[in-house]
Amino acid sequence: MTVLSIEDLRLELPGASRPVLAGVDLEVRPGQTVALVGESGSGKSLTSRSVLGLLPPGARARGAVRVAGEDVLTMTPARLRELRSRQVSMVFQDPRAAINPMLRIGAFLTESLRANLGESKTGARGRAVEMLAAVGLTDRALRQYPHQLSGGMLQRVMIAAALLADPALLLADEPTTALDVSTQTEIVALLADLRERFGTGLLFVTHDLGLAAAIADHVYVMYAGRIVEHGTAETVFAAPRHPYTIALLEATPSLAQPDGRLRAIPGRPPDLRTELTGCAFVPRCTRATGECHTTVPVGQVACHHAGGTDA
Repeated sequence: MTVLSIEDLRLELPGASRPVLAGVDLEVRPGQTVALVGESGSGKSLTSRSVLGLLPPGARARGAVRVAGEDVLTMTPARLRELRSRQVSMVFQDPRAAINPMLRIGAFLTESLRANLGESKTGARGRAVEMLAAVGLTDRALRQYPHQLSGGMLQRVMIAAALLADPALLLADEPTTALDVSTQTEIVALLADLRERFGTGLLFVTHDLGLAAAIADHVYVMYAGRIVEHGTAETVFAAPRHPYTIALLEATPSLAQPDGRLRAIPGRPPDLRTELTGCAFVPRCTRATGECHTTVPVGQVACHHAGGTDA
């Protein structure tokens, strides 16, 4: 059973010479945490936002994005609003940009319950207090304004807001980017705990491989709008096979070798104005051959040399 199934998702934007998402396949099951990792601009956030139908103006989408078996891309506006208010919630990376600074936290939390779910004022407040307690905050937060809370506390409020309607799926788009390391650890532990307690499927978008390793059951590595490798977190991080995954890990600081020199990935990701004919990683890959320039690799490890001794 899957709570989210993305099948051959392709997304084209006006003015781009190639699809910004090119055949993305991804799956999240109830109670499972799936990490979507890669450099900035790889398509991670667009993939997660497509689950809510939050596509850029003029975008053309093909394929399927199924939540509990129903395709988001073919939903009516009314059904899409219902999906966003009841089945799927999202935690954005900057809570200060997502919460109205003029409203108290209590008004922010209860507004959607009353407007979308028909809760009474008393019922909405009770549910808000319950969810604040679940994320480690007291009802005192209901009376406070956003500027009176720290970044970590505000992100807890955002998580509480996302869980108000008991969603089957939680999308977390770089939820710890603006937080210090200790607060990041707290938020990751909180998400893991809430997933276990409520059985919610979690799609965790990040460029931080350390965080992905700490929280994920399954990992998808994304590059230039494609999934280039996926597998269990243990397999992907312990024995990566795609040259891009290997390069990402080599560019990640390690406590085991704090004085070791990090290996930067040469070059840069392809521009959307550049049409691609083969593997998108070719200009940055030391293993590329003629086939890599002409044929797009597919599979669990999308590399023509993944099965060889040098992959």
